[in-house]
Amino acid sequence: MIKYAHFFYDHFRDLGLTAITSKYLNMTVLLILVALFIFLIDVLVRKVLRLISARIASRTKSNFDDLLISNRVPRNVAHIPALYIALKSIPIVFKDFNNLHLLFQKSIQIAGIILGLWIARSLLNTLKNYFKTLPRFRDKPIDSYIQVFMIFAWFFGVVMALGVIVGGDSLWKFLTGFGAATAIILLIFKDTILGFVASIQVSINDMVRIGDWITFEKFGADGDVIEINLATVKVQNFDNTITTIPTYALISDSFKNWRGMTNSDGRRIKRHMLIKQTSIKYLNGEDIERLKNIEIISTYLNTMQDKINNFNQSHTIDKSVLINGRNLTNIGVFRKFIQTYLQQHSAINNNMLLMARQLQPTAQGIPLEIYCFSKDKRWESYEYVMSDLFDHFLAAVPYFDLELFELPNDTSFLKS
Repeated sequence: MIKYAHFFYDHFRDLGLTAITSKYLNMTVLLILVALFIFLIDVLVRKVLRLISARIASRTKSNFDDLLISNRVPRNVAHIPALYIALKSIPIVFKDFNNLHLLFQKSIQIAGIILGLWIARSLLNTLKNYFKTLPRFRDKPIDSYIQVFMIFAWFFGVVMALGVIVGGDSLWKFLTGFGAATAIILLIFKDTILGFVASIQVSINDMVRIGDWITFEKFGADGDVIEINLATVKVQNFDNTITTIPTYALISDSFKNWRGMTNSDGRRIKRHMLIKQTSIKYLNGEDIERLKNIEIISTYLNTMQDKINNFNQSHTIDKSVLINGRNLTNIGVFRKFIQTYLQQHSAINNNMLLMARQLQPTAQGIPLEIYCFSKDKRWESYEYVMSDLFDHFLAAVPYFDLELFELPNDTSFLKS
């Protein structure tokens, strides 16, 4: 091919042009012709490769080849023949111009490195999109891994480009001096390094998955994780806003992951009512007979009344004073009512912890807490079940001669 390097030079000399003018015109004409040829080859290869890849994708069941096309892998690969021809044409076009020969050769080599990075990025994006379609990888931080590979690819690409520009020996000297600037590099890429380490720990320890509901009070996040990448974690809050959290914050700060609840057999209901202390009393016979009309505790009251009467009689307890001996209290019977109601409720999981308990007395009254688990863990259903339960319990309080505490308002001081 070198014999064609002076193909036009001889014609220009025959026309009477000087040697230097003929050389420049020869180089210009060859450069234009090679550029047109490379352009035509690039267009032709790109169309052929696109047509072939489209036909293959239409005949296969896998979506991997479709993702290759959507991420422009065939299009980027199609530039390789044109780049190769350009590299081989340089000695012909610039035979008489060593400086331009070296400049264009290095430029084409750097362009080849950049093209290689484009192809690598397209392939990595294809793998990322493909893995996200697989159920076993759908909740994994694939973005973080792809970004790590891309960082290494860019690093080696930059090193190779520097090697092309400054030469092998100079590159080694440059890299030796580069080690002295490691502290500065670490400072610049601190977040990236921390994010890389955090991504590995989050993945290995299975701390967070895509789709998990997390609560991160420090960053005001309360919602579902929609993306985990090298530097940030995106959380879509329940008001549809997006909160961005640094990845390394997942291992340096405390947050709540609700996955344990969603994977369990129920969602916890834990709420209390404040019972006015002055409304608590012992139950006399008349009170017990009246409460026996409440069906779900009538059997309990009959059983307990017999036990208490037998105990008091066997111990000759003086019942002229109600406090003597054993007695039922209205708050105790109300607790039994709540617990029995929960055990019979179809929306409550009886295989999990269930109880109605008293908490430490406060200045606002006696907290009577309901602790159980709803079978349905969906937010709207959970709230409905909890509200339905407390609607019933709050309305039932007066039947046990109990009162709920609330702060006085204007109507509290009006005389009936």
